Amino acid sequence: MMHLLTLCLAIVLDRVIGDPPVLWSRLPHPVVLFGAGISFLEKHLNNARFTPEGRRLNGVLSIVLLLSVSVLAGASLSWLFDSLGAVGLACEAIVAAVFIAQKSLGDHVQAVARGLKQDGIEGGRQAVSMIVGRDPKTLDGPGVCRAAIESLSENFADGVVAPVFWYAVAGLPGILAYKMLNTADSMIGHKNERYVDFGWASARLDDLANWPAARISAVLLALAAWLRLGRNAGRMSLSAALRDHGLHRSPNSGWPEAAMAGALDLQLAGPRIYGGVRVSEPMMHAAGRDDASYQDIVTGVRVFYTACGLLLAITVLLALVVGL
Repeated sequence: MMHLLTLCLAIVLDRVIGDPPVLWSRLPHPVVLFGAGISFLEKHLNNARFTPEGRRLNGVLSIVLLLSVSVLAGASLSWLFDSLGAVGLACEAIVAAVFIAQKSLGDHVQAVARGLKQDGIEGGRQAVSMIVGRDPKTLDGPGVCRAAIESLSENFADGVVAPVFWYAVAGLPGILAYKMLNTADSMIGHKNERYVDFGWASARLDDLANWPAARISAVLLALAAWLRLGRNAGRMSLSAALRDHGLHRSPNSGWPEAAMAGALDLQLAGPRIYGGVRVSEPMMHAAGRDDASYQDIVTGVRVFYTACGLLLAITVLLALVVGL
């Protein structure tokens, strides 16, 4: 019960405080440290000295080492906090909150809506370039809006639901290992010539780790749409998730993106450009509108925060059930 109540406190702390810039301007964020470790191993173990098979083996060994260090660090922190009583509980909640991204994600996506409203297409492109990998210069106004909403829904799954899930399952070792894996996937899990072998294990493990959260996030978004926008929006959200999730190139990202597309009655995904390379995918919820605006971003953020509230409510309920 105390484990789940600590998680509830972490969710609340992240929602209220988020990632204070004043703190992380003075201290390295843990994810930055994760990235440094990943970059070090990649630099030394993913080069032309190795055959493709050797690079793949090096990638497997690297992610096993990184996850082992993360689990050990999490277990050590848990042992320390357990010995400090109530103070330790608060410290553990603070550490867990660092790896949950409700407020920071909502703030970044809302910035896109403000940029579009205040400065037009250039303001929107500038803001959306902070949260998506595609070339913002190729996006028109609706494209900027769709990119922001897609990022919001995808990152709800791997930036909010997945960390909460893995903390609930395995405490600090679980959430640290998940964030290390997710960071590795974002850095080396690409299917290009440089990373296709070395990043293979990281990408496959990340798909596995995100499997539960992707499906939970779709259900939460559908429930949030029903509460925020009405029964029909909730029905369309769940229907789109069940029907269109497989249209996405990722085995997981399609679930929350399709759910958000149905909730907003808006077409999402489709063709887009990453690093000058065109990625062609079908539109999710193809029967929806194609004229996305900044108001759709605002509505999407409201659905997102409602889904985050539902996630907190479910965690509280689980804590009470476990405590009975």
